[in-house]
Amino acid sequence: MRVMAQMAMVMNLDKCIGCHTCSVTCKQAWTNRSGVEYVWFNNVETRPGQGYPRTYENQQRWLGGWKLNRRGRLALKAGGRLRKLLTIFSNPKLPSIDDYYEPWTYDYDNLTSAPLQEHTPVAKPRSLITGEETTITWSANWDDNLGGAPDIGHQDPLRKDIADKVRFEFEQTFMFYLPRICEHCLNPSCAASCPSGAIYKRTEDGIVLVDQDRCRGWRMCVTGCPYKKVYFNHRTGKAEKCTFCFPRIEVGLPTVCAETCVGRLRYIGLVLYDADRVTEAAATPDEQRLYQAQRDILLDPNDPAVIAQAERDGIPFDWVEAAQRSPVYSLINTYEVALPLHPEYRTMPMVWYIPPLSPVVDVVRDTGHDAEDPDNLFAAIEALRIPVEYLAQLFTAGDVEPVNAVLRRLAAMRSYMRDINLGREPREEIASAVGMTGEQVYDMYRLLALAKYDERYVIPPAHAEQAHGLEELATECSLDYEGGPGMGGSGPFGESSGGPSPIAVENFRMLRDRQTVDTPATPVDKGSRVNLLNWDGKGRPEGLFPPQERERPGGGDPAGETEPKP
Repeated sequence: MRVMAQMAMVMNLDKCIGCHTCSVTCKQAWTNRSGVEYVWFNNVETRPGQGYPRTYENQQRWLGGWKLNRRGRLALKAGGRLRKLLTIFSNPKLPSIDDYYEPWTYDYDNLTSAPLQEHTPVAKPRSLITGEETTITWSANWDDNLGGAPDIGHQDPLRKDIADKVRFEFEQTFMFYLPRICEHCLNPSCAASCPSGAIYKRTEDGIVLVDQDRCRGWRMCVTGCPYKKVYFNHRTGKAEKCTFCFPRIEVGLPTVCAETCVGRLRYIGLVLYDADRVTEAAATPDEQRLYQAQRDILLDPNDPAVIAQAERDGIPFDWVEAAQRSPVYSLINTYEVALPLHPEYRTMPMVWYIPPLSPVVDVVRDTGHDAEDPDNLFAAIEALRIPVEYLAQLFTAGDVEPVNAVLRRLAAMRSYMRDINLGREPREEIASAVGMTGEQVYDMYRLLALAKYDERYVIPPAHAEQAHGLEELATECSLDYEGGPGMGGSGPFGESSGGPSPIAVENFRMLRDRQTVDTPATPVDKGSRVNLLNWDGKGRPEGLFPPQERERPGGGDPAGETEPKP
């Protein structure tokens, strides 16, 4: 057993409202620059739908992920070293710009500079790639809210086997939102596909990154990633992908997409896994057993044997403690309600999902029955408008039993908690019906519905001995001016990826402590410092204003003086 640590994420799809705040903030933080206009490290898809890029799940076309060869060993679907050598200068298995979408802006200048005319001027769309006028025909979420589903919904790759159960008539339709980032897999096929070895998985926290210095732009990684979350920057000639906001993770802060999520549906935590068993688990012959195989390699952080081995393998003790408090491990292995996205790709993804239950409750309520009664809910799951088979195609390689078990547990939680909220005696038989105790159901409810910030994000800060000499980039390069030779300028191989982003070195607790504690940086006569950004404008916080002077002899009021004395 070789213990390694992995940062992972769980998303509760019941809470996603499709507001795209996560996508916009990620775009602003990471891909708001030249060459990556079409890139969305985080995107929110409407399911059913074709996704982004279009039909990325059709691996018979894109050849992403792994397969088992005749000897039962893992092999890349896109071919091994010989195939890559033969096609290294021409890789045809790539999404085109039409599969992504041609990014555009609007000719706003025409609105302000157009001369007086009979008709109101308009801002025509212009391509961000060519600069010419363009016609908008596709986007990163063209399927939003099932827009145009009757015409293009049949192109959803997951619908082919259950087409008779997925109908797009208005009365029968269903939808839910699926946020996606890079899966930061335990067995990443993008890294195995890279001829130059530029994609690597960090040993300290498992985040998968691209070494921009080693990347040669072969784009084999784009083909190899079955989730199509590796992108090509056409200005720098380099591959780029989601970084799991590693500068924030290293100081104990959540990713930008999680921090700004309106629905608070994302959970981030550390899990421990047995690195010696990853290949064995990924090579499980039966695709429908891959979900359980991936769960089995996640180690119990409370097991004394695991704790002892983690210490021998160099895992810091505070990281083991973080793994013991991890909401991700609890949702995956304790409560068993989180499922991986497309385990049949055999990459061992580490972004998991809690399938949506809300449409079940809506269906029961519309019939006039009690929507929270466990008998009604359990029966409704089997007749769900979102076919369980469709969810199984997404999360369990078509096996409906794990999905049914998750939905039943979520339904039991609603019914059990309703009795408590109405002041009635909770019924232990509801919890027993799904293999849980009443205490476990209540704890799961606390995590899914009421979890505070520190419970949703259990992220241990990086250690100096692990971070390989992290440095705070407090200022940009002094030569980084327009046309200058700094890191943000242009080079012989095209425009660079932009200047270095400053790395946060202070988390919330450190900021709070620094602003409120007595230190040499604070005046001796002032016991605390007040941050105006944290003041709600009400009351009179201690330390915000100087103490009022006593009334002077003779009745003069210093507060009424408007001019200084000579």
